[in-house]
Amino acid sequence: MKMIIAVVQDKDSNKLSNALVEHNFRATKLATTGGFLKAGNTTFMIGTDDIRVDKALQIIKENCQSRDQLVAPVSPMGGNADSYVPYPVQVEVGGATVFVLPIENFLQF
Repeated sequence: MKMIIAVVQDKDSNKLSNALVEHNFRATKLATTGGFLKAGNTTFMIGTDDIRVDKALQIIKENCQSRDQLVAPVSPMGGNADSYVPYPVQVEVGGATVFVLPIENFLQF
């Protein structure tokens, strides 16, 4: 058995959730916040048999898209910020960050 932990952008969470249900995967959704952009994410915890891991990863890949987004950089912590002009920077966001972990034991009460 494996535990798949997938961190996806909020914009993709409903689409991914529907696709997982459609393919009979059970998942727990957690509202999370990313550290870099301070933006909302959704973390899915999916427990599945070893033979279904590839199918779950395919569903995640098909439903979580990367996109470009403009973000304003954070002002510097030290020094004089009077002359600091934050120009928006284009960064790639979205997609999914996925961890696949072995499960030693599974209990349900």
